[in-house]
Amino acid sequence: MKRIFDSILFLTFFIFQHQHLYGQSVYTIKKNPFNAITINGKGDATAWKSANTLTHFIYPWEKTEAPATFFAALYDANWLYLLYKVNDDSVITFSNTTEKREIGRSDRVEIFFKVDDKMTPYYCLEMDATGRIFDYRADYYRQMHYEWRWPTNQLTVKTSKTKDGYTLEAAISIPSLKTLGLLKDNILQAGIFRAECTGIENGNPLLKWISWIDPKSAGPDFHIPAAFGILKLE
Repeated sequence: MKRIFDSILFLTFFIFQHQHLYGQSVYTIKKNPFNAITINGKGDATAWKSANTLTHFIYPWEKTEAPATFFAALYDANWLYLLYKVNDDSVITFSNTTEKREIGRSDRVEIFFKVDDKMTPYYCLEMDATGRIFDYRADYYRQMHYEWRWPTNQLTVKTSKTKDGYTLEAAISIPSLKTLGLLKDNILQAGIFRAECTGIENGNPLLKWISWIDPKSAGPDFHIPAAFGILKLE
């Protein structure tokens, strides 16, 4: 009887701990089977061949098909590795000062991490085709703290141009994800996005928004719980 009771308790605890997985998009991150990946911005390390791939990216707020975006991730004891391959026939990079917020006017890929559905806080990384990083912390709803920086020496980004657009690799330290309260029980709650800049008009960027999930919001908005899915470390 005690064994049955213990089993029921375990099952109840498991369901409670993982109930947030159900009904959400899940991408499984495989463990890197080789040595640590050297980030060079080309995505040519042998290890990437073993990663799961994500290519279903959409324009949630447009009626046209989104340009191709490829995403993959791997991890080891020390690092979470990200790979983006972006098809873009006119990569736009706005650079006038050293202010990191300029990246918000450029073509870029993004990954957001939330601690929980309250999104207080959540953390954003926006990375352009030259490898610049727009990192910031925020609290729901859209209370941005742009002065915040990802922990020092815990994030590396490299890029390269391709004939079809650009490739971006990133390495985020596992300790930083744990310190920020983001990695729990091998689960990350994350949004994977892309901003497609089609030009500049009256000094403002013309942007279309690409996501692996349709948040079902009336207008473009990645700063809501529905824009996030699950990254599960295998």
